[in-house]
Amino acid sequence: MTDFSSTQATPPPPRGLRSAGIAAGIVAIAVVLAGTYWRMHENAEAHEWADTQSTPTVRLITPKPSGASDELVQPGTIEAWTSARLFARVPGYVRAWYADIGAHVAAGAPLGAIDTPELDQQIIQARATLVRVKAEATLARTTAARWTDLLKSHSVSQQETDEKNANAATHVAAVAEAQANLGRLLAMKAYATIRAPFAGTVTLRNADIGDLVGPGATNQNPMFAMADGHRLRVYVSVPQQYAPLMHPGLSARLTAPAWPGRNFEAKLVDQSGAINPQTGALQVQLVMDNSDSALRPGGFAQVHFDVPVPAGRLNVPSSALILRGGGVKVATVDASGHVHFATVTIAQDQGNSVEISSGLKPGEKVIDSPPDSLLEGESVHVAQ
Repeated sequence: MTDFSSTQATPPPPRGLRSAGIAAGIVAIAVVLAGTYWRMHENAEAHEWADTQSTPTVRLITPKPSGASDELVQPGTIEAWTSARLFARVPGYVRAWYADIGAHVAAGAPLGAIDTPELDQQIIQARATLVRVKAEATLARTTAARWTDLLKSHSVSQQETDEKNANAATHVAAVAEAQANLGRLLAMKAYATIRAPFAGTVTLRNADIGDLVGPGATNQNPMFAMADGHRLRVYVSVPQQYAPLMHPGLSARLTAPAWPGRNFEAKLVDQSGAINPQTGALQVQLVMDNSDSALRPGGFAQVHFDVPVPAGRLNVPSSALILRGGGVKVATVDASGHVHFATVTIAQDQGNSVEISSGLKPGEKVIDSPPDSLLEGESVHVAQ
């Protein structure tokens, strides 16, 4: 007999309890999904931040085209129109000096005097020798004349007469030799007085009374130096690309640190005609008037030339240059934000900027102050 009481079904839970369980499950799933989303969002932001940090940020500039004419500025060395260093030609001791540095002297003016005791004795000896050989020559001529008369009467032989005449000629030659030697010593004695070779200014005095000077002296420095600064020569080394523009008559203007705001006019008169292989430059010579003695020989000045600029040259800041193997380069950025290196040729260095003649096209974007770590093809962020 079946027991219906043991098989009776369990009554279902109330409707409210079932709804609460479903809601709790949905909430749990939502919490899990929300946490997953935020973790994914944070990871994406972290990756984006890391990418941003690893990609360099650069500032771009656009090269500017050069004008139709430009000013070439090069340092120049100022030299006197005429200058000389005066050495002692004869050995001796300084007896006196008559002009000090800064003195203006006329041509031929005495600057110093040298005592020459050894030379003085040589002159005395040479004079005595000249007197002796003159007396010997007189006797030889008289003897030769006497033997010539005796030859007419056949009292002496022709051979003996010829010997007497030859002896007389030898003594005459000895007189000429002695006169030449005395003249040489007297000419050397004239060098005992140091004279100005031209009108100018004494720029150096290196002689004190009692100093041993001349050949044989330990100190071989010049006794005096002079310069005529009424006209000046200015020597300038010009880059070889400007060599065809350097012709006689080209005007230039000079500026000097001692005269701020003042311009000095000069004219190009000559050039070396060859490029110095060590400097790659052409040396030119300019001449300028300096009648007011404003500029001093030995100084420096900035020389300004107005020269035409060949078409197609671009100016970029010096900070954009990259010095690496293979020459001077600049870093450009293409439309997709990638870096490319271009080898350029510098036509003129203007200090804060350079003039580029090849390797860069108008309109290209150039990185200013590129970091050393930049690589070819690397992506960059452009600073706004």
